[in-house]
Amino acid sequence: MVYRGHSKAQVSWAQIVSNDSRQSERSICSERQSGSNESMRRAMVTAVALPFSLPFPKPNPPLKPNLIPSFLPPPLSLSTSHLIFPKFRWLSSSSSALLTSPTSTLSLSPPPKNVVDFDLEPYLACSMPGKRLRVAVLLSGGVDSSVALRLLHAAGHECTAFYLKIWFQEDFKNFWSECPWDEDLKYARAVCDSIDVPLEVVHLSDEYWDNVVSYIINEYRCGRTPNPDVLCNTRIKFGAFLEAVQKMEFDYIASGHYAHVIHSAPDNPSGPSMLKLSRDMVKDQTYFLSHLSQSQLERLLFPLGCMQKDQVRTLATLMDLPNKDRKDSQGICFLGKVKFSEFVEMHIGEKEGVMLEAETGDYLGNHRGFWFYTIGQRQGLRLPGGPWYVVGKDTQHNVVFVSRKYFSLDKRRRTFRVGSLTWFSGFCPSNNEKIRCKVRHGPGFYDCGIKHEPSKDDKYEDCLEVHLNEDDQGLAAGQFAAFYHGDICLGSGIILDSCDAKTFPICSRALELAKLEDKSKLGKPVRIMNL
Repeated sequence: MVYRGHSKAQVSWAQIVSNDSRQSERSICSERQSGSNESMRRAMVTAVALPFSLPFPKPNPPLKPNLIPSFLPPPLSLSTSHLIFPKFRWLSSSSSALLTSPTSTLSLSPPPKNVVDFDLEPYLACSMPGKRLRVAVLLSGGVDSSVALRLLHAAGHECTAFYLKIWFQEDFKNFWSECPWDEDLKYARAVCDSIDVPLEVVHLSDEYWDNVVSYIINEYRCGRTPNPDVLCNTRIKFGAFLEAVQKMEFDYIASGHYAHVIHSAPDNPSGPSMLKLSRDMVKDQTYFLSHLSQSQLERLLFPLGCMQKDQVRTLATLMDLPNKDRKDSQGICFLGKVKFSEFVEMHIGEKEGVMLEAETGDYLGNHRGFWFYTIGQRQGLRLPGGPWYVVGKDTQHNVVFVSRKYFSLDKRRRTFRVGSLTWFSGFCPSNNEKIRCKVRHGPGFYDCGIKHEPSKDDKYEDCLEVHLNEDDQGLAAGQFAAFYHGDICLGSGIILDSCDAKTFPICSRALELAKLEDKSKLGKPVRIMNL
């Protein structure tokens, strides 16, 4: 698999299996085989006996009548997986005894006993119903991926769930006493136990460090603002993991992302797969998936792409999922409970620098290091008389330029350059073709035009000059720009810089003072007057 614009994820499985874990796996396999008949009887499309409180619209186009099977074939054998990856650490969810531990305060209730069937057919449009597929489902312990698993199970597919441990190396000093994935894993196991789906735990900590975290640290050192969620999807979830399960011959890899993949028709199997916006425009995650390759996209399945978030929450309640009331995760994917500033301080450190007003060059105060700040940032500047905004950085001299006039009409910009381009079709849109663009996650789009230009940086193969139809204040180098034609995502690239003449101006005095080797000559910070 070839990755454009970044290095290929190197998959290595080491230092993760002990004799005790192997013995545990053998006993788990034996237990699972003896209970296979019971699992076939239990694996029904069930939920608590509650009526729909609100009618849900059927997906468009309407589904053809489909019989939902009352049981599924036995799950994948753990012993087969162990032969394929002898150094993989596999943990199973087949034993309910694994749901609790002496050190944990989390208590999960067993699946409900008094349950009845209800019709899930209206919600299976993005789950390929009517086909018997072998699907590897990425399960995080959250509501979205749990509902996705239940929908795939209801559609008649043979599912195996996988929980990815993508925290840092085992010897990394955590910022809290408890295991960061302990609670997630307990919820994931409980969800799998409710329908007798096997759960495997896969360690990708080293791969995550090498291909995501180290890249992020280097980008911040260079004064850019990377997007770890895009990188995690491209290099880990659908990169290293997809390669790891390649020999297990799954038909698709599925997750709880809000996106819709349209695969080629049976009469045109060589046609490209397309990434389409989900039905929920607020939760839509095509931006985070926009830098995948075609070879990755054609292997993916997103059951939630045809649903709204409130529908997913309602289904979780009707299914009585153990995590039905759990809040959605927030923030950067790999940080969990760690504050971003703490992560940066741990890996880059602090180095005091000065803050200068962009319009006057006045010395306003000090900062902890330019890598803590991004263009457009307002929080954490600790300056009176605000609001103040970061409008520029001198990374060579560790100077941050700020202004109170960031949103002044004469200082906005709409033109920027994009490199490290990836297109799902393999072809870039033509010059001046009218398309749409996202410069951040969210429901907002810009109409835009593009123009090809030779690369000014050997790091990138080719570049685009992008011209938005409106001004944007928050264009930051290192972030991704995703491009769309209608509701189809075409691909994306990394924002390199702004080439607009209206880029926020830094006065000559500020630029000269930033170059001073001895910043003590600046004296004391000026007294800031309220506007």
